[in-house]
Amino acid sequence: MNIYIIGIGPGNPALLTGQARAAIDASPVLVGDKRMLAPFASAGKRLVATYKRDEICRLAASLPDDAGPLAVLVSGDVGFFSLAALLRDIPGCTVTRIAGISSLVYFAAALQISWHDAYIISRHGRKASLVSAVSQHAKVFAITGGSDSPAALCRELCAAGLSDVRVAIGCNLSYDDEEIVRGRAVDFTERPDDALAVMFLENDAARPWSRPVHGLPDEAFLRGKAPMTKQEIRSVAFSKLAPAEDAIICDIGAGTGSCTVELALQAPFGKVYAFEINPDALEVLQQNIDHFHVTNVQVVQGDASETLKEMEIRPDYAFIGGTKGNLAIILDELYRKNPSCAVVITAITLETVAAVTTYYAKHPQYHLDISQISTARSKKAGSSHLMIAQNSVYVMSVEKGS
Repeated sequence: MNIYIIGIGPGNPALLTGQARAAIDASPVLVGDKRMLAPFASAGKRLVATYKRDEICRLAASLPDDAGPLAVLVSGDVGFFSLAALLRDIPGCTVTRIAGISSLVYFAAALQISWHDAYIISRHGRKASLVSAVSQHAKVFAITGGSDSPAALCRELCAAGLSDVRVAIGCNLSYDDEEIVRGRAVDFTERPDDALAVMFLENDAARPWSRPVHGLPDEAFLRGKAPMTKQEIRSVAFSKLAPAEDAIICDIGAGTGSCTVELALQAPFGKVYAFEINPDALEVLQQNIDHFHVTNVQVVQGDASETLKEMEIRPDYAFIGGTKGNLAIILDELYRKNPSCAVVITAITLETVAAVTTYYAKHPQYHLDISQISTARSKKAGSSHLMIAQNSVYVMSVEKGS
């Protein structure tokens, strides 16, 4: 069976490429969501309304070889946040991708601006940080979706002090009811929710940086009664963890949130799950998340040895600062979800170090590295400075061996 994955552009059939038209004409069966199939209702073809990979695979397997080719219609371009990414390999089928006009290309042309220098994020089923993107990039293109409507995203920008960022919103692009509006973020905070909307955002005050330095000052965080991982320890621990910008990270024993915030800044286009059981710490944790305007964090309340099992996630990295004595249970669950999950554990007691070394002695497929960090901070005493010792901390990093 030959299968065409066809990028139909923004949606108006007039914007189909010639190659796309030819492939649709040659295909007796068309698959896609109802909006995409609607223009072909009178074309005499079998129309199957679905965008689920399993259903598409079952349909392809059920058709005789002479019933094809089968055409799967996807919005925009096949390489731009597209369903096509899930349809690369369909058993028993030859798959051909056909390019389309993406919403980015269409909207930039409508605004008469270039897009080669735009930073691209999606909030359609994703949680990329718009605040981080706009703060660092002079021009940002954003795909919206669901509860992350243009109005909600503008409110997010205003809460972060970015109310004067220039915003262009495009709705129902290429259709008869197309709407394009321009203004500042503050102008659109009460706008009704828009379906099929994208945004261009321009920030003349953007200050680009590659990645934040590990170890923000302790004074940058709001404090509570719960202990906080100190700046020097965070610096070493996150240098060893080294999460990717789009990583899925578990922060086990998040406390007041200093580590959670730093991890969220280190992975602005990923997601941090902050596990915490202490009610007092949870309150300050949320305050620090709000204070730093990090939107890629989900707080998980309760005992991590239980709540982690309920999460349908595949963590790339885990930072463990507290386990309430359930270290082995938590590590087992992390590795069940992803056997290659990179882990960093901090501890101040020998008992915790013993628990870690005992666990990994039974799991020789992982390489354990232990560092002991001893620091001291100066305290002014008259005209002199005294060095005050801090608790010695063990930083244990773990990776799966070759």
